[in-house]
Amino acid sequence: MKCNSLFIVILLLCYSSVVLSQSSDITINLSDSESQEPLIGATIQIDELEIGTVTDLDGVGSFAKVKYGTYRFEFSYVGYEEIDTTLIIDEPYSVFDFSLNVEGEELEGVTIATTRSTRTIKKIPTRLEFIGGEELEEKAIMNASNISMVLRESTGIQIQQTSLSSGNRSIRIQGLDGRYTQLLKDGFPLYGGFSGGLSIMQIPPLDLAQFEIIKGSSSTLYGGGAIAGLVNMVSKRPEDEPEVNILLSQTHIGGSTGNVFYSKRNDNIGFTLYGAAHYNSPYDPDGDQFTNIPKTTSFSFNPKLFYYPNPNTTLWFGINATLDERTGGDINVVTDGVDTEHVYFEDNNSSRLSTQFAYEAILSKNQRIEIKNSVGYYSRNTVLPNFAFDGDEINSFTEFNYSSKGSRSDWILGANLYTNSFQEETTISPRDMKQITVGGFVNNTTDINEKLILESGFRTDYSIDWGVFPLPRVALLWKASNSFSTRIGGGMGYKIPDLFTEEAATLNFQNVMAISPDKLEAEKSLGINLDFNYTTALTDQLSFSMNQLFYNTSINNALLLEQVASSQFEFSNATENIQSYGSETNVKFVYQDFRWFINYAYIDVRLNYLQDSPQKPLTPKHNAGTVLMYENEDWRIGYEVYYTGKQNLSNGTKSSDFTTMGLLVQKHFEWGSPYINFENFTDRRQSRYSPEVLGTTLNPVFPELYAPTDGFVFTVGINIKPFGREECSDGCHAE
Repeated sequence: MKCNSLFIVILLLCYSSVVLSQSSDITINLSDSESQEPLIGATIQIDELEIGTVTDLDGVGSFAKVKYGTYRFEFSYVGYEEIDTTLIIDEPYSVFDFSLNVEGEELEGVTIATTRSTRTIKKIPTRLEFIGGEELEEKAIMNASNISMVLRESTGIQIQQTSLSSGNRSIRIQGLDGRYTQLLKDGFPLYGGFSGGLSIMQIPPLDLAQFEIIKGSSSTLYGGGAIAGLVNMVSKRPEDEPEVNILLSQTHIGGSTGNVFYSKRNDNIGFTLYGAAHYNSPYDPDGDQFTNIPKTTSFSFNPKLFYYPNPNTTLWFGINATLDERTGGDINVVTDGVDTEHVYFEDNNSSRLSTQFAYEAILSKNQRIEIKNSVGYYSRNTVLPNFAFDGDEINSFTEFNYSSKGSRSDWILGANLYTNSFQEETTISPRDMKQITVGGFVNNTTDINEKLILESGFRTDYSIDWGVFPLPRVALLWKASNSFSTRIGGGMGYKIPDLFTEEAATLNFQNVMAISPDKLEAEKSLGINLDFNYTTALTDQLSFSMNQLFYNTSINNALLLEQVASSQFEFSNATENIQSYGSETNVKFVYQDFRWFINYAYIDVRLNYLQDSPQKPLTPKHNAGTVLMYENEDWRIGYEVYYTGKQNLSNGTKSSDFTTMGLLVQKHFEWGSPYINFENFTDRRQSRYSPEVLGTTLNPVFPELYAPTDGFVFTVGINIKPFGREECSDGCHAE
C-alpha cells in the first residue's frame, strides 16, 4: 500500500513537471485596421516575462519557447493606438492577429461632417485639416473668449485685424480676403455679409467637438462662397454619460471670461446647454491714448434639444443668442466721456438670434437623408463722431440631402435655398439688399481600385439678380503605399457682390455707394490644389510625417472699392484677375510624450489688374512656425514660435517682419486643469515698428494694421471637468 502511494506521488510529480515544462512558439501578426497592411517595426511586449520583440517586414513578431500560462501583452506602434490585452498560452504553436487604429485622427468613429461622408480622412480625395480633442482644448484655453487662436495657428490662415478701435477681424485663407471663406457651424452658414466683420470675435470655443478646414474651392456641397476654403465647426452632442465643463480665465490686461457647458442624454431625449460671458476693460499698451483693445462686454447662450424616436432617427433644435457691446477709440472718451480735447470714439453694439433645426434619418445600412433649416437675425449699430451706421439682416437656409454608400461608390445629392435681406436704418439713400439663391448638387466618390479614389461633383446655383452659376469640381487620391499618398483637385466658385467688404468696413461704410446688379458682375474663381503626404516610423518610438501642399486660385471680376469723388466710394469689377498661388509645408515628429510641429507657408497674391501685378497689401509672402508639446496624464507644456514676413502696405512701403512666442503650462487633476499662458511674451506689437494712430486726438488717422496690437498677454485660468467623456490623445489632428 505504501509502495503504491509512493508510486502515485512520484507519477503526479513527473506529470506536473512535464506540464510546467511545456512551452509554445508564439507568432503575432500586426496590421493597420483600415488598410490591413502590415505594421513594420511595431513593438510587442510581454509584461510578466519582461521580454519584447519588433515586427518584421511582414508585420510579424515571434517568441520562442514561452511556457504555458496567462500573460499580459502590449502592442504599440508610433502614430497608432496602443493595445493592452491578456492572452492564454496553452498550445505548442500559438498564432494571434491584431489590428491597430491610427491614433486619434483616423479612428473609424470619427465622422468628417464637412465632406458629408462616413469615410475616414485617408479615403477622402478632398484635402482636409481636422482639429479636435486635446488640440482644440489647448487652443481654447489660450483664448477662451473666441476661436481666433484655433484658426490663427493653422498653416496658411491669417487672422487679419481690420480695425484698431473695434477689434474687428477676418479670416484669410491663402492670402484671400475673408469674404471668400465660408464659415459654418454644424453645416449651417453661420456668419457672413453684414455680420462677417465681428464673426470670429463672437464665437466661443468650449462647446465645439472639432474643427474641419478645407482650403481651396469647396463649392459643390456648400455653395459659391467657399472660394478660398471653408471652416466647419462641429458642436458636441449629448452622450449617455453627462458632461460638465467649466472654463474660467483672467488676463493681466483686464479680460475676464467664463464658459459653461453641460450635456446629457436620457433614452430618447438629450440636450446640451452652453453659456459664455466675456468682459475686457479698455487697454492702451503703447500710451498713445487710443485703445488697442476696446471695452468689451459679450454674452452667448446656446441651448439644444435632441429627440431620438428610434435608433435610426435624430431630430434636434437649437437656439443661438449673442449680445456684444464694444467701445474703442480715445481711451479718455471710453473711460470718462467726451470733452473739448478728446472726442473720438467708436461704438459697436450688435445682437444675434438664430435657430437651427435638423432631421437626420438612416433609411438603411447604406442610405440616409437629412433635412435642415436655420433662420437668423442680426442687428448692428456703429456710432462714430458725427456718423452712424445701423442695419438689420435676416437670413434663412434650408437644405435637403440624400446620401448612399455602396461597396465601391458613394453618392450625395441635394438641394438648398438661401435667402438674405439687409435693411439699413436710415431715411437718406438706404443701401438695402435682398438675395435669393436656389441650388442643387450631386457628388460622387468612387474607389477605382485599391490605390485610386476619385471624387467628382457638380452644383448649379441660380440667383434671382445675378444669374446661373455652374460649379464643377473633381479630386483624385492616389494611395501609393501605407506611407505615401497624394491628392490633386480643383473646382470653380463664385461670390455675389455685397456691401460688406474689408475695404468698406475699414471706412465704417461711410460714403460707400450701394451695390447695383446693373453695374456689377459676380466674382468667379477657378482653383487647384496638389498635396503629398508621407508618414514613417524612424525608430520604434519616433515617427515622422510630412504634408506638402501647392495651390493656385484665380478670381475674375474681383470686387473693388474705388474713390470716385473727394468723399464718395463706389464698387467696380477688376479688369484683370487676382492670382493667389503658393505652398504650405507641415512636418510633425512624435517621440513618446513629445510632439514637434514645424510649418511654413509661401503666399503670393498678385493683383493683375494693377500695373506690374504687385503683391496684395497686408499679405506676407513668408510665414513660419514651430510648436513643441509635452503632454502626459499629469502635464501639458507647450512652447511656440511664429514668424511673419514683411508685407506690402497700400502707401507703397513695406512693413517690418516680426516673431512672436508663447508658452502654455497646464497641470491635470481628476477634477480639472489649472493653467497659465504667456501669449506673445516678447511683446511684439505694431507700435514698436510704426505708429498705430496718426494725426491728433481731435482728428485721428488710423494706418493699416499688419502686426498684433495688444502685445504680451498673460492668462491664468482653470478648466473644470467634474465628469465627462475622455478626450482623444495626440490632439486628434490630421491633414
